[in-house]
Amino acid sequence: MLGAVLAGGRSRRFGDDKLLFRIDGRPLILHAIERLESASLIREVVIVASADNAGKLGHLGYGVVVDELSAGPIGGVYTALGLGDAFVVAGDMPLIVPEFVDYIVREFGKSGKAVCVPRWENGYLEPLHAAYSKAFRRVLDEKIKIGKYSLNDAIRSADACYLDVDGLPPHWRESFFNVNRRSDLTKLLKTGLK
Repeated sequence: MLGAVLAGGRSRRFGDDKLLFRIDGRPLILHAIERLESASLIREVVIVASADNAGKLGHLGYGVVVDELSAGPIGGVYTALGLGDAFVVAGDMPLIVPEFVDYIVREFGKSGKAVCVPRWENGYLEPLHAAYSKAFRRVLDEKIKIGKYSLNDAIRSADACYLDVDGLPPHWRESFFNVNRRSDLTKLLKTGLK
């Protein structure tokens, strides 16, 4: 399966381009890419970038696809699915657990559903740590055409496979950690990039 790393955000809460912010000598986004690439069921990783970010990310050595929609995460997923089935993560998720990615990809394959997404007990979804079929692109297309840009709503309207987070190994939850603010770097440094 293709691994797609979304890199379209503006980093407003962080203050400058967080994806290129260096942690342990490497850009934040590279930590996410390398973790995703370590999953045995991911065959290739591409970066899905906004037109603004694409030029800055090309030097990392990975293919960069431009999200022309600029409609938030839904546009990034839509763009990724133009390349085929994809496991989608955000570029600010440096603690991705490769075995968790493989688990989701396997469950996605067994389910035959349009999307396989982790879901918390309160119903909260993790749409930027999920496997999507290229067929799900049609659902997104319909939503985008009518101005509905909520990725969660699109997932809930489709034939989805939900993975209950509470029933999974607790250490897999670190996979969802993302860096939004500079204060998140403190937590990241305490947790460590193993």
